[in-house]
Amino acid sequence: MSYRPSPRPTFDRATAIPYAQVTRHLWGDDASGAVDDWIYVSSDKIHQLVFGLAPGAAFRHSPEYRTIFGADEILYVLEGTYVSANPETGEVHVAHPGEAIFFRKDTWHHGFNHGTTPVRVLEFYAPPPSKGTSGAYARTKPYLEDSRYVRNDLLGTLPMQAGSVQNTMKVLRDSDLIWRLEGERQGALVGLYAATDQLTVGKMRLLPGQNADLEKHGGDEGLYVLSGTLNVLVPEAEGQKWFELHPKDGFFVPEGTAHQYRNVGAEPVEFLFGIAPNFLPQGT
Repeated sequence: MSYRPSPRPTFDRATAIPYAQVTRHLWGDDASGAVDDWIYVSSDKIHQLVFGLAPGAAFRHSPEYRTIFGADEILYVLEGTYVSANPETGEVHVAHPGEAIFFRKDTWHHGFNHGTTPVRVLEFYAPPPSKGTSGAYARTKPYLEDSRYVRNDLLGTLPMQAGSVQNTMKVLRDSDLIWRLEGERQGALVGLYAATDQLTVGKMRLLPGQNADLEKHGGDEGLYVLSGTLNVLVPEAEGQKWFELHPKDGFFVPEGTAHQYRNVGAEPVEFLFGIAPNFLPQGT
């Protein structure tokens, strides 16, 4: 199929995004492979989606669908065994549920399902497509004619020089998170996967009965609930101020909007968030 840009659902206020209402999109062609997208939000600051691959399926690139973008990206594996490769350098990286892959702009990337179950991957991407960082940007880059998935230059050097290998992608596990205790009262646990000049992505955990402090950010925020029942208070909102979210649900918070995360249930809550461009409010 000929190239079609992805939909760009966006919101002008703090908004719950139930999984059942997420925007569906299918992209790709015979050469690139077809990919299912569930697009949660695509504002003028951040792009958040889940994509899926059937067992044995893959996406590569084609003249119409070029997988090199002008954005920082985090890919967090929700289900299955996901293999991410840079066909320009020959890098191949394997990530399992609960692990993430990070790369910066101008990185060619292909994805493969190397398991027996479907793959689902949560993606945060900034600057977003609305800033011209996706298909239009990819067409400005030299087309990659040949793809490779091996690093023959490393043969004869391993494991002696493994620590000095230069990669364009990095697999991130819980042990790689940079942890913070956010708030003065109950200290919500926040682990950061990435905090670049374009995108901050992390994981927050709330114990039963725990409330995070009221917070604001210097960018739009999208989140995705992994487990538990998360409540969100937006005290200054017009209309609905109190929201309840469940696993697979998302939430969008515009830049500068005060909000508070609460766990009023009996089970822990865990969710992922992406904030772009700035984690801290302007002037802090």
